[in-house]
Amino acid sequence: MFEERAQKAMSRLGFGSRREIERWIQQGRVKVNGKPIELGAKVREGDQVQCNGRRVFIKPPSREVRILAYNKPEGEVCSRKDESGRRTVYKNLPGLPNGRWVSIGRLDINTSGLLLFTNDGELANRLMHPSHEIEREYAVRVNGRVDDGKIKQLLKGVALEDGPASFDRIDYAGGQEGHEGANHWYHVVLREGRNREVRRLWEAVDTRVSRLIRLRYGNISLPRNLRQGKTVEVNFDLVEQLCQQVGLSCERPKPKRAPRSAAKKSSVWGRKSAPAARRGRRS
Repeated sequence: MFEERAQKAMSRLGFGSRREIERWIQQGRVKVNGKPIELGAKVREGDQVQCNGRRVFIKPPSREVRILAYNKPEGEVCSRKDESGRRTVYKNLPGLPNGRWVSIGRLDINTSGLLLFTNDGELANRLMHPSHEIEREYAVRVNGRVDDGKIKQLLKGVALEDGPASFDRIDYAGGQEGHEGANHWYHVVLREGRNREVRRLWEAVDTRVSRLIRLRYGNISLPRNLRQGKTVEVNFDLVEQLCQQVGLSCERPKPKRAPRSAAKKSSVWGRKSAPAARRGRRS
């Protein structure tokens, strides 16, 4: 019979990250078949799990993995609920019949661009874990041209309060030549996702970021024609490549039967052609 640790099963079903669930277990907020459990407990197929007002029955992983690409606008937060009443990214996501969408990383309220969601908590955990070194690419707008010394420093590494950090690549992406005080764009790549890491790296060399857009996460780029606040489902071939990169297998989701009267249209980005990465807007 299928059996796995409670926090792993719950993460897969979209309750939250494993660390969050472990904390909830220690706080006595997780019940299995009506009884509180301790850290390290396992669940079996058919067990009923209750946590934070939600109840689900444990099922073996289907590995039918789906990923949504969302073009996040500035001003939205990445939490499911916000006590201050700010808009959350989850308000714009489509419904999911079984389970719920789990974000693959986060973007702060002032950052826009590509934000990925998946129905597979295990995939989300692996993609976010620094040991897998998944690339993230951003378009960064700064005031003034950055000298070569600062660029070399950012590539070599700087000391942040939570440890050393660096960019893998920095490419100049345009600006008003000859105007030192004008806006200039750079494209940067790094392989981890600490809180506000891109902004803090630039701040470490006395450079203020005035705009930040995520362009790419792993092999998935922000589609050029995806409007802000909208989602599109990522082509399965790209999903499979991303799963393989972190050592997971996955199955192609079963196609849904559309009503006969429904117009034929593609809902999955990449069926015709995968769009190139969106580049930063110039000012």
